[in-house]
Amino acid sequence: MHSQRRLHGSCISRDGHAILMLGPSGCGKSDLALRMLPRGFELVADDQVNVADGIASCPAALAGLLEVRGLGIVRLPFRPQARLALIVELDGHGDRMPLPQRHPALDLPVVHLDASAGSAPDKVILALDCALGRVSQVAGAFAS
Repeated sequence: MHSQRRLHGSCISRDGHAILMLGPSGCGKSDLALRMLPRGFELVADDQVNVADGIASCPAALAGLLEVRGLGIVRLPFRPQARLALIVELDGHGDRMPLPQRHPALDLPVVHLDASAGSAPDKVILALDCALGRVSQVAGAFAS
């Protein structure tokens, strides 16, 4: 059993497959999580994410809480835990033709996106489908 780590990020899931969104404060992690909810995703954690043996969960004190800038902190339905499938680094850029990359500590595929882009939710959905092998890729982050 691996030790648990706590990461600053947001986590959402669809069908039990979780996406961990990482990036500096104010980069749009919580906002992108909010934009994913009407697209069939569930909140797992916002601000702090516990990760143990590939499973993401939320610290008990923050369970179901989502910070929505301009509104405040809201309580929403949430999924207590989900298996991580993808890391999304919200660093304001995305290479035009990225090479496959894995997170060094979590050994999961990583994509880099701009959370403020209008297409960000669609890119996250497509990246998850690629990570799960539902969509094949000719070149880029998931090409083999």
